[in-house]
Amino acid sequence: MTTQNERIVSGMRPTGPLHLGHHFGVLANWLKLQEQHECFFFVADWHALTTEYADPKRIKGFVPGLVLDWVAAGLDPKKCVIFQQSQVKEHAELHLLLSMMTPVGWLERCPTYKEVAQELSGQKDLATYGFLGYPVLMCSDIILYKASAVPVGQDQLPHLELTREIARRFNFLHCPENAPFFPEPKAMLTEEAKLPGLDGRKMSKSYGNSISLGEPLSEIAPKVKTMLTDKNRLRRADPGDPDVCNLFPYHKLMTSPELCAEIREGCTKASLGCVDCKKLLMESLTRFLEPVHERRNALLGDPERLWAILAEGNDRARAVASKNIADIRQALNLDF
Repeated sequence: MTTQNERIVSGMRPTGPLHLGHHFGVLANWLKLQEQHECFFFVADWHALTTEYADPKRIKGFVPGLVLDWVAAGLDPKKCVIFQQSQVKEHAELHLLLSMMTPVGWLERCPTYKEVAQELSGQKDLATYGFLGYPVLMCSDIILYKASAVPVGQDQLPHLELTREIARRFNFLHCPENAPFFPEPKAMLTEEAKLPGLDGRKMSKSYGNSISLGEPLSEIAPKVKTMLTDKNRLRRADPGDPDVCNLFPYHKLMTSPELCAEIREGCTKASLGCVDCKKLLMESLTRFLEPVHERRNALLGDPERLWAILAEGNDRARAVASKNIADIRQALNLDF
């Protein structure tokens, strides 16, 4: 559980346009957090280099696009700090300092290290220090701001525990016993809200089965018409099962509970066909995306605004980071 006004840090790598899966998996939670806590949300462009180091050209173009998607989705730079990781150099300095005291064994046992390396085997050479050591950079991103909580999914708990271990080690080695410098950030477990792709697989840009937040409704409509439904419902008169249908997870997130109940009953009793269900989903998608597109178009009409948001956020983040890094240097007797 968290209390009011805790400091929270979270980031996202700039790898391309965000889709509905990103919104309901991450952004929807960020929108709630900005109303209750002191939030720092950053564009993790240095993290993107861990897998894109051989061809980093696209990262620069993805940075403003990511901020555009965030603000269009509802992140408010007046309620949270939106900044760019590489523009706050203190992240790199703390990463260097923490890497000097982090045991290699801690990094090698990180579950994601082997999983991602195996997943991308044959596609990219990830036998690099940067990939092995990225949890140290992630730790730096968090504890540089003395965050007390981090929003994570269940699968990310090992990463956060490593952050806690590194913070604990620094405090043990360099701080008086009764005055630890870094708080050990706790997990703010986020509710699972994963959307399947249009074809039932994981939603992914690489699979071509996603709906982007900035995609025109005229392009979304044909996609919805071809969405996978209950495979066992072969005819209109056959009863269906919403729990195995690819449409229903979308309805649960974007359609009113009352209408969801009607859809479930209509599907199971075969009084509602899949074509009608898709029409209702398109109506829900339209209601959800229209305000997102409105904010997006306003920002596209004022492109300098995006860079202004980042510049202001970088200044605010740097003010906190520079104060803390000065205290860290002093703790390490490096305050020359």
